[in-house]
Amino acid sequence: MTNGKKMKKLSFLLIFSLLLFTACKKDKVDATNTKTLQSSINDMTASLPTIKQIKFNEALYILKTFGVEADGDVAELKALGQLINGKKVPEIMAMADQVAQKNGIEWASNAPPSLGEMNIFGDDKAKESDPNDVKANSLSIITRPTGDDGTGAPTAIQIIPRLVDNSGNPVSFTGAGLEATLEVFSNGVKLSTAKNLMQDNNFKGFNLKFSSIPAAKVVDNKIDVTVSVKTTAKTFKMTKIGLDVNPSLLKVPAPVVVDSMAVEQDPAVIDPNNPGAAVPADPNATAATPATPKQSAADPKNVVSGFLNNVSSQNLKAAYNSSSNPSWGSYESFSNPTSGFGSVKNVSVKNITTNLANTNAASVNATYDVTDKNGRTTSLKATFGLKNVNGEWKISSYKINP
Repeated sequence: MTNGKKMKKLSFLLIFSLLLFTACKKDKVDATNTKTLQSSINDMTASLPTIKQIKFNEALYILKTFGVEADGDVAELKALGQLINGKKVPEIMAMADQVAQKNGIEWASNAPPSLGEMNIFGDDKAKESDPNDVKANSLSIITRPTGDDGTGAPTAIQIIPRLVDNSGNPVSFTGAGLEATLEVFSNGVKLSTAKNLMQDNNFKGFNLKFSSIPAAKVVDNKIDVTVSVKTTAKTFKMTKIGLDVNPSLLKVPAPVVVDSMAVEQDPAVIDPNNPGAAVPADPNATAATPATPKQSAADPKNVVSGFLNNVSSQNLKAAYNSSSNPSWGSYESFSNPTSGFGSVKNVSVKNITTNLANTNAASVNATYDVTDKNGRTTSLKATFGLKNVNGEWKISSYKINP
């Protein structure tokens, strides 16, 4: 074989090998397992220019830290894989832009690198000129009330962490991407968690709105906050205990109304073609005339009116006794000061009308305003279903109408 033929054959083999190698490289995420996830991301990163590689790693870090709900690096990595499985670089960049914007993070895929050297697979060894390798002694927390609810009372707490040196002075740094985590507690029970990026020592921190804190879990109107900041070498943590909250702004759910049935037809079924007559519920029952229920002397409209008046005056026992509604559960559930009718301060009735009534069942529409104990007023249109129980109307269902 001549030298020319040998060279051509060798060139062909080299080109074929290069094409085969290129063909094996992945251009989208394979999250079958952690190994394939890392391998596919490495292939995708290697195909990018140097600056784009850095931005791609930043985008992955943004998604892992803020785009998924999971605790711990392993769980976050698994959740990230599920989020971006099958995605290509441009799609991942766009997703990171959306997550950054949603969380108020000053980051964009088309901006210069800004978060140091990110590695979502946990290589935290300090590198030469690593902006995240911030030298500090400890973490301090500044807290201050912010906002005004119209009466001079605050609506939130600003929580600002600062990395400080041995003398307690803030450490100066820029161009970092330090993961900062806020945890909120009351009486030892965790209420919420939030994350942000500390990019320099002018970090604005966290704005904790009182309206995001569930009132039912706050003890003595005080909360504790713990902030941790992760540098390359160390995670710093600091806690502040006994911060006051504005109780009138805490998150209080509206009274729960679950029953969507307008009228509970028990024990008889209402014939829609003849609503004035009751028919046996059992189709195989004999033709014998069923016992006629005891006629109720009260107007069903008056029962609903009395119920609303009792709720307004917080005579909740009387209100509960005028009902037979399984959806309201026990009296304790019905009168709960946070999630039940115990949260009501006042009811202002605008209109009540009866739209159906026979011996066994009735339906009453009511329009009214409900003011809760925090002073918030909600206008409601509701349908009350009632049934005849031994000659007395009992509220058996409750439906909020649009």
